[in-house]
Amino acid sequence: MSVSLTGKDTVVFNERVLADFADGDTIVVDFPNNLSEGKTGKNGNAIFASNSTGRNANVTIRVIRGSPDDKYLTGRVQAYINDPSAYVMDTLAFTKRTGDGSGAVTEDVYTFSGGVPQKMPGTKENVEGDTEQAVAVHTFFFAGGSRAQT
Repeated sequence: MSVSLTGKDTVVFNERVLADFADGDTIVVDFPNNLSEGKTGKNGNAIFASNSTGRNANVTIRVIRGSPDDKYLTGRVQAYINDPSAYVMDTLAFTKRTGDGSGAVTEDVYTFSGGVPQKMPGTKENVEGDTEQAVAVHTFFFAGGSRAQT
């Protein structure tokens, strides 16, 4: 029988450990492109090619609106808007910890480089108690991402 226990994950954005997470999905990593492409030709011949864009990643981070982490990430967005050419690109490390139920822990580490803000965080007002209005959703694009397990 296999089990997976998870908890105590960490997110480090430009050497800053983020902690002001909202509810639900606090960080979502998406690799939208394939790592390779392939086709089959005449007589069953196969052609394969590496796709460098397969390491591109979209990272969404949900933090409490107005928190220190929200202010930091908003500062990164503003720095990019103010002068894209002078922007110092972002790095991120996300460590997902999983246990096997017998005390052994595996760290699933995603590391990213070449990051820039992808979207401005949106907002809304709701008079019926919707807690989403207190959440800031930051989206970043990273040119290079990798995954390793220890």
